[in-house]
Amino acid sequence: MISALSWFGDLARFGGRGLWRVFQRPFELEEIGRQIYEVGYRSLPLIAAAGFAIGAVMSMHTRASLQRFGAEALIPMGLGLALIKETGPLVTALLFSGRVGAGIGAELGAMRVTEQIDALESLAVDSFKHLVVTRMVACMIALPLLTTVMNFTGIIGGYVAEKVISGISFNLYFTRALSAIDFEDYIPATAKTILFGFMIATISSYLGYFSRGGTAGVGQASTRSVVLSSILVILANVIVVKAIFFFFPGAAQ
Repeated sequence: MISALSWFGDLARFGGRGLWRVFQRPFELEEIGRQIYEVGYRSLPLIAAAGFAIGAVMSMHTRASLQRFGAEALIPMGLGLALIKETGPLVTALLFSGRVGAGIGAELGAMRVTEQIDALESLAVDSFKHLVVTRMVACMIALPLLTTVMNFTGIIGGYVAEKVISGISFNLYFTRALSAIDFEDYIPATAKTILFGFMIATISSYLGYFSRGGTAGVGQASTRSVVLSSILVILANVIVVKAIFFFFPGAAQ
């Protein structure tokens, strides 16, 4: 127990140090832009395809349930609310932790065991700022944008499924889907992914940055990055949702 608490304490201190260094020079804007491209743009196909598939499947399952009560007209509205409030942010974060978290853990772990990080420091380069802080900022920027893509492609997927089944028009579907959604639904749910991005980047960077044990250690860092990031994102989501309901009562309706 003491060992586990000590490890989480070191992780928290690592993350706090990263947040503090975000606002200190040099700002590494070029490297941040490159990382946004790597973790954000290159994740677009995965997120868009997953969102489309999830939207289509959710639409079909929702229809199977609401059809019993003659409430098929509520399918677009229910799908839109479910995606934007909870499914979109959480699924995007989990997919992000699988793709990006594993990549960060493996990349930094490989740099550590091959002594590339030591080489950077010998050249008077701030390895923590250059390798860790830039990835934190990139993940915190990219994840809300990817969540928006997930929500949009999910609604599109739901429309395609409904079009095939019921022949509903594009305008009618989107009017119904967006009719019950306001900023109290979208902003808090999407903003919480900034925290998820920070958590994923912090955990993955910490495990990779302090990796030991050669290639086996790199593999362990990559695997543990995905597992721990996913678990902590799910646990944090429970707390954040409760906080959203407290500060934004309208989001609970």
